[in-house]
Amino acid sequence: MTAKTSKNMKKYVVQIFLLIASVFFLAPFIWMVSTSLKTLDQVYTFPPEWIPSPFVWQNYVDAMDYIPFFTYLKNTVLITGFSTLGVVLTCPLVAYSIAKLNWKGRDSIFFITIAVMMIPGQVTMIPLFLLFEKLNWIGTALPLVIPAFFGVPFYIFLLRQFFLGLPNELKDAARIDGAGEFRTYWQIMLPLAKSAVLSVGLFQFMAAWTDFMGPLLYLTEPGSYTLSLGLQQFQSQKGTQWGLMMAVSTMMTLPIILLFFFLQKTFIQGITFSGIKG
Repeated sequence: MTAKTSKNMKKYVVQIFLLIASVFFLAPFIWMVSTSLKTLDQVYTFPPEWIPSPFVWQNYVDAMDYIPFFTYLKNTVLITGFSTLGVVLTCPLVAYSIAKLNWKGRDSIFFITIAVMMIPGQVTMIPLFLLFEKLNWIGTALPLVIPAFFGVPFYIFLLRQFFLGLPNELKDAARIDGAGEFRTYWQIMLPLAKSAVLSVGLFQFMAAWTDFMGPLLYLTEPGSYTLSLGLQQFQSQKGTQWGLMMAVSTMMTLPIILLFFFLQKTFIQGITFSGIKG
């Protein structure tokens, strides 16, 4: 067996493995979409039917009345949008200062940032709740939005790694031309890190869009619920209508899929930290 044949066989084996793995990952999503187009009788049919007959598109229409869909959608969009904006504005700035600027205590701050990443969210849940209660923020969306404007350790770490890959010569050339530190960051370094920043924004968008625990802790009025919390609360009160619930779940998942589809190239560039090498 030649080296070329062996290489091709390994390539085919990897492709077959990825194909099989993709089927397992896609199966729950396909089942969700399939269930969203079934009657309640079809949902409980055994053996399960993957292809509905007929397609009950009315489930999507009825799902709008199943929960206050547009109210929950508006709340979800506002919380997701502002929290993503906060992350995109603050995390690159902090990461750039840690990666490219020399200031007293920089390494200590970075060490603390890494240490905070190691603390499980369950440990800080009660102290944060008590803090927000003292601020009279319980019952509002502020606890779900404001913390994002103070940076997220994991995103700061990712962006720091990207900025470290950018050559210092760019910063030195900008300084020779008379640019200050903020102008160098805003006009030179930040555009080069666009793919990484968009990746972080996508991570935060997905986290905020699908967040359940945060709204469960801090939102107390039904009119302020997000989609994930509103759907769960309605299920606990009214019982399970699987076709309608899967229709709402499909509509919740679709924006994330579309966003990833259109930003796929940029997302992959960002997570591989493909910065310019000096």
